[in-house]
Amino acid sequence: MTDKKTRPATREEKITSPGVYEKRAQDENLPAAPKNKGGRPTKYCPELVEEICRRLSLGEGLASICKDEGMPAQSQIYVWLNRHPEFQEAYVRAREEQAETHADQIVAIADETPETVPVYDKDGNVVDIKLDSAYIAWQKQRIDARKWNAAKQRPKKYGDRVTHGGDDESPVVVEHNLNVFGDLLKAIKLKRQTEE
Repeated sequence: MTDKKTRPATREEKITSPGVYEKRAQDENLPAAPKNKGGRPTKYCPELVEEICRRLSLGEGLASICKDEGMPAQSQIYVWLNRHPEFQEAYVRAREEQAETHADQIVAIADETPETVPVYDKDGNVVDIKLDSAYIAWQKQRIDARKWNAAKQRPKKYGDRVTHGGDDESPVVVEHNLNVFGDLLKAIKLKRQTEE
């Protein structure tokens, strides 16, 4: 018969036996381990939904919001969007408001005074002041990201406008000929017959 200490523990023994922290706590008379609070919230809560939509409309990203303590996982938000039409409506409205916020931020970023870098001569005297090119590149990237986001969220208002049109004498005509290759083959066959 094998001794309990030499044989591997059964599944039941693993589940019921104390963990490393508990064993150390027992040996060293430490307080018991804190209980797990249960993770992120998964219950749909109107107050939580309102906070998420408020933060979205102020320009914060969903991934950033979901990283905060007390917020549900991003995947849970997508589940809620499918299950709760009222949340879906509020979410869409918050995303549209976010596009407006980003448009306002573009103007604010563009109006910021750029950082400058002094240029020194060999004696250490300031000879010139130049704009910091790294700062300008960073600001341009911030503006471009907000422009792209606003254009995708509100394409009718902030997206690129493409106009197709013609005049009375040469209107735009769109033809759909699904049998292009059949007509082409007939034309080639007819041409070969006339050449022979």
